[in-house]
Amino acid sequence: MTSQIEDTHANPGTSRRGLLAAGLGLTAAAAVAQTAQAAQGGPAAAGKSHGKGGGTSGGKGSGTFTTKDGAQIFYKDWGTGQPIVFHHGWPLSSDDWDAQMLYFLGKGFRVIAHDRRGHGRSTQTDTGNEMDTYAADVAALAAHLDLRNAIHIGHSTGGGEVARYVARHGGNGRVAKAVLIGAVPPIMLKTPANPGGLPLEVFDGFRAALVANRAQFFRDIPAGPFYGFNRDGAKVSQGVIDNWWRQGMMGGAKAHYDCIKAFSETDFTEDLKKIDVPVLVMHGDDDQIVPIADSALLAVKLLKRGTLKVYKGLPHGMATTHAETINPDLLAFIKG
Repeated sequence: MTSQIEDTHANPGTSRRGLLAAGLGLTAAAAVAQTAQAAQGGPAAAGKSHGKGGGTSGGKGSGTFTTKDGAQIFYKDWGTGQPIVFHHGWPLSSDDWDAQMLYFLGKGFRVIAHDRRGHGRSTQTDTGNEMDTYAADVAALAAHLDLRNAIHIGHSTGGGEVARYVARHGGNGRVAKAVLIGAVPPIMLKTPANPGGLPLEVFDGFRAALVANRAQFFRDIPAGPFYGFNRDGAKVSQGVIDNWWRQGMMGGAKAHYDCIKAFSETDFTEDLKKIDVPVLVMHGDDDQIVPIADSALLAVKLLKRGTLKVYKGLPHGMATTHAETINPDLLAFIKG
């Protein structure tokens, strides 16, 4: 079952291959510029908790745990109540979710976000930088924190991680609902089964740009189409651009290189079909990084209990640029 709701922002036309072939990678949004606005009724008001289900105890602040292969995974764990787990995208960190973490903490939820292996403050791994291991790491996090009845929210590459985790590890009451925001599923790469995808040469360009000058590449992405800052009349935030770069450069180059294959070539079709819980698919129709036609519009058809919400004119990084719109919509889905 699907539904579609559109926002009212302007929608400049896009050319899918032209925009992506410029070598601007798949990533998740930095979340600094609108944190104060998005977190109205924020941490100071976090007295009432949503205590549905288990795994409600929190308040650890931050910590690490060790995976079976020895990687140290950093995580944040704030508040009490029903847990919401946030999954960031390439090549960022849990800091990507600042605006959402503060907002939902203020609404009485327990909020958790981790730095994926090879990203942020986690171990700069040279192996395991692929979706099966990413999902296994999330399963280990859920066990470590005893998370049950959780909502899992993933953006971009993190949306793929959510799909793989929920499909393979989300049983036994671990997961209540899921959200995919500007997410990569079903698959980005052009294949016989996915003729509308992007050719391998596009992602080879990402890898080449990362090897040649990762620091510059990580400036160009947020300064350009990620947040729609390349659009006429866009309100550009240098702070948001700098925060994106800061997060990216914290991670390991090898892990970032490997993750390009993970987000572009992993096929999540069967994962989406297996998911039994309600899933909200949120996507901007001016997403220049993960174009909606070959992602959300296909993914929602594969979900048993999927709902599609389209945001007219909004970019890939809309969780940052339009947190005041995205956050209440997330809350309505969680409470619904």
